[in-house]
Amino acid sequence: MRVFVTGSTGWIGSATVDELLQNGHEVLGLARSDTGAAKLEAKGAAVLRGDLDDPTGFGAGARDADAVVHLANKHDWADPEGNDRVQLTAVEAILEALYGSSKPFVISNGLSRIVEGRPVLETDASPAVGPDSDRAGTENLALDAVSRGIRSIAVRFAPTVHGRGDWGFVSRLAAAARKRGVSGYIGDGSTAWSAVHVTDAARLIRLGLEKASAGTRMHAVAEESISTKAIAKALGAALGLPVTPIDPDDADEHFGVVGHFFGQTMTGSSALTRDLLGWQPAGPGLIEDILAGAYSGD
Repeated sequence: MRVFVTGSTGWIGSATVDELLQNGHEVLGLARSDTGAAKLEAKGAAVLRGDLDDPTGFGAGARDADAVVHLANKHDWADPEGNDRVQLTAVEAILEALYGSSKPFVISNGLSRIVEGRPVLETDASPAVGPDSDRAGTENLALDAVSRGIRSIAVRFAPTVHGRGDWGFVSRLAAAARKRGVSGYIGDGSTAWSAVHVTDAARLIRLGLEKASAGTRMHAVAEESISTKAIAKALGAALGLPVTPIDPDDADEHFGVVGHFFGQTMTGSSALTRDLLGWQPAGPGLIEDILAGAYSGD
């Protein structure tokens, strides 16, 4: 397949491009900069110039491909409402180009804010509906488009998609530890995250494009539950720093924006995903990755 990938030079997107190319697919990658375009071309991918702030080319990219993977996200924590508006415009442009085509469309989401009190299951519908909801309700918008001839598939990522070079939540925790001189966890550290290695996440996306039926929700979860205290202890060992609890009232100041998420349990099951696609994670676990120096800056 020729696959149009947004966010193709990002953390998960770069690994997804590699996975697709290594398995015989062609890639048309969205790039907003000359540097990003050059990286894609060096891999053997075609390039479409554009970005989320001007999604006019998204429809052209979708029409010019056999499948679409939408991973682009501004991650503008200072303006979440603006970020959601941009996401909605981009997804609407892709859907408009795909109606009636039967092409696969993989849209990304996270496990947080779907259910509370237990791991999220693939059978749990996202409660985000409409433009004023989380991510402007784009997961449900895409899945609703199945009735209009699109093979929409949702992939929900664990809160940490880890690996060497990651600039997500765990890298922010490591940065906070270096800045504060301690590796902290919030309260008693009993809150927990799911985790997946970036190469396993990329392989799941590829398998979903190849095998998943319309309306499927896939969970990119290799490890269902790792306590935040265990994450902090691993970072402390890797960075040579003491480990200490942080009062919940001080979490935002200590950790920055990641403190809001570090104080939440965000876990999910991938049992149905594994059964459906034969997906078996093979990459290192999060603690193993941390102790091996993936977040040590070496």
